[in-house]
Amino acid sequence: MDELFEVFDTDGYPIGFAPRSRCHGDPSLIHRTSHIVILHPDRRRIALQKRSARKDIQPGKWDTAVGGHLELGETHLLGALRELEEELGISSDAAELIPIFEDKIRNEIESENVQVYLLIHPGPFAFDRDEIDEVAFFEIEDLQRRTDFSDFTDNVVRELDKLWKIDVAHFSPPPSL
Repeated sequence: MDELFEVFDTDGYPIGFAPRSRCHGDPSLIHRTSHIVILHPDRRRIALQKRSARKDIQPGKWDTAVGGHLELGETHLLGALRELEEELGISSDAAELIPIFEDKIRNEIESENVQVYLLIHPGPFAFDRDEIDEVAFFEIEDLQRRTDFSDFTDNVVRELDKLWKIDVAHFSPPPSL
C-alpha cells in the first residue's frame, strides 16, 4: 500500500493527503521532512548513508545520514527523533538535536520543506540493511575539495553546500556534550 503524506500548497497551507507516489516530482504537493546531519565528535568528519537498492528514490547514492518524511501530525523534531531511532538505532533519549537550518527543496524528484538538525555522535550505528547499505564518516575537507558528486543524491549536494556556508565543522555543541 502506498504511504500517505500530508501535503501543503506553496504558501504552506495544508491541502490534504496524497500517496507517496504522487508527491515525488509534483511541485504542487509539498510534504514535510526532517534531516539529521551527524558529525563525529572531532568535528572533521560527517556521516553519510548509502541508500539501499530497495529505496525508491536515487538508490545506491550517498545521502544525509538520517532523514525522512513526517508522519501525520508529527512535528519536525519528533519526526527526526523517530527516524534517528528507526534508521540508525539511536535512542531519542540519547540524542540532542540542534536545529541548524530550514530548506525548501523543489526539483523533479521531491518537493519538500525540510528542517535540518545537527547531532554529534561517534557511531557505531545499527541500521536496517533493507533501507541502508552502508553508513560511513567522510572527511569534511575531502568533501569540500571534491569535484565529482555523481554518487551523491542531488539533495545532499545542496545540503552540504549550505553546511559549508555555516561552517558546520566548528559548530559549538550544547554544554552537555
